[in-house]
Amino acid sequence: MLEEEGEAEGGAAPMGELNPLLLRELERRDLDRDRIVQGVLETGTLREVEGVPEELRRLFVTALEVPPERHLQVQAAFQRHTDNSVSKTVNLPEETEPEEVAALYRRAWEEGLKGVTVYRFGSKRSQVVQMGAGEEAHEYEHRAECDPTECRL
Repeated sequence: MLEEEGEAEGGAAPMGELNPLLLRELERRDLDRDRIVQGVLETGTLREVEGVPEELRRLFVTALEVPPERHLQVQAAFQRHTDNSVSKTVNLPEETEPEEVAALYRRAWEEGLKGVTVYRFGSKRSQVVQMGAGEEAHEYEHRAECDPTECRL
């Protein structure tokens, strides 16, 4: 597990996060985990770190590296199979223009989405998600514990 470090605005410690599957894959492939993790923490993306196989760069992307249209497609795929609205944030880079945001809302409507959340990185003075140096990654499992005698589908 990677430890938390530092202090964010308001006194809260920032929590960096790396996909535990990425960390396992780096170890499985005998890649320099510490150097790669440090590179991700400094740049905010695996794409910028030297010595990472292209297969891993394509597989382990950040929300900002996913094209906005793809975010909507993922949400639409879930929305087609539920009566409730589906929550999915479309993450946009800081340089996104208002016309692009308007086009995304229109596209969401055309796809039949019941709601859409758009977040433009850097649009707030302080934000929950930060990228870059000074943060340590935090590892946790992406699954829920379930007692088979208690959990029912």
